[in-house]
Amino acid sequence: MFVDHVKVYVRGGDGGDGMVAFRREKYVPNGGPAGGDGGKGGNIVFMVDEGLRTLMDFRYKRIFKADRGTHGMSKNQHGAKAQDTIIQVPPGTVVKDADTGETIADLVEQGQTAIITRGGRGGRGNSRFATPQNPAPELSEKGEPGFERNVILELKVLADAGLVGFPSVGKSTLLSVVSAAKPKIAEYHFTTIVPNLGMVETEDQRSFVMADLPGLIEGAHQGVGLGHQFLRHIERTRVIIHVIDMSALEGRDPYDDYMTITEELKQYNMRLTERPELIVANKMDMPDAEENLKKFREKMPEDAQIFPVSALSRQGLSNLLFAIADLIEVTPEFPLIDEEVDESESTVLYKHEKESDGFTITRESDGAFVLSGYAIERMFKMTDFSREDSIRRFSRQMRGMGIDDALRERGAENGDTVRLLEFEFEFMD
Repeated sequence: MFVDHVKVYVRGGDGGDGMVAFRREKYVPNGGPAGGDGGKGGNIVFMVDEGLRTLMDFRYKRIFKADRGTHGMSKNQHGAKAQDTIIQVPPGTVVKDADTGETIADLVEQGQTAIITRGGRGGRGNSRFATPQNPAPELSEKGEPGFERNVILELKVLADAGLVGFPSVGKSTLLSVVSAAKPKIAEYHFTTIVPNLGMVETEDQRSFVMADLPGLIEGAHQGVGLGHQFLRHIERTRVIIHVIDMSALEGRDPYDDYMTITEELKQYNMRLTERPELIVANKMDMPDAEENLKKFREKMPEDAQIFPVSALSRQGLSNLLFAIADLIEVTPEFPLIDEEVDESESTVLYKHEKESDGFTITRESDGAFVLSGYAIERMFKMTDFSREDSIRRFSRQMRGMGIDDALRERGAENGDTVRLLEFEFEFMD
């Protein structure tokens, strides 16, 4: 089964916990703190594997979590860093953040890697908190939670030339006779429901990859028919090959077919209009094809490259393949992500932006105040509440962030309930 669009959850590994320990050796009284730091959690890394052709593996496993770092130990021994979790993806995979739509990575080359989520740093041991005022702290940090996100994986096939056109115009037949690909061919619409790739070699030993892409119909850019399942795959192709049924056996006008397909490509992505194109007038062995081709040429611009062929009888294919190879050689690749360069590269503009508070306060129906936000939740998860020194430090950190003052402004009084994640505190003024 060909799978080209999946949503998965990825989470980096948690950092290892720091340790509270002290030197206890003979003849070394009051040896001081000796608790080591925790190790860093593992990253989630996507790597391109040319042996894969589909996202089928992600259909059955959609949750990926990296290993956590090792905890710190006594004698100032730091915990080991966790190994990264490597996930293989096929070439042509685009990774996007499911919440923001931001493109995280575009993976196209064998061995190319991208860190999708990072592991949390290790917590510090009590050796890190020693000061002249407190030379023997009973204080350490828990490991930082790993970063998490939902991502969308889209596979966009890597092809130099893409065959586009209405259903049953002969795209699959054309691919099958010019390459070793064996696409499904039958006398009904939408025989091809997944892209097929074939390696084509011309008589002068030039080669390129051609894709037979599922048939388009009017409204495809809005999801009609196979819609976006097809259109995403043409974004990487360097040359677009319009295949048109010149026999008009299905009652459609060849010129109307061409204009409809061109408009669908334009509506889906304006960048597709930048691609060079060739027009294949197929089924020239059928009655009325010559007359239809003459009318078609009259309506098209003079510089339009039109190649009359018969994929079934293999007439005219040699000239077509030479033209495709010539066009590919002079056409650069089109990046999926625009790399916009500022005209004034040598000038750097710094703007002062107020740092966000790192927390928000809301009120629930029972009167409790609810704290939320990445910074305060991260701080809370890294605090060891089994030790008095850690609790005091957490209280000082909250006060330093301005949470106490913010609660007072919201009307908090002695004894009011304050919630943070699944825990509750009592506000003390």
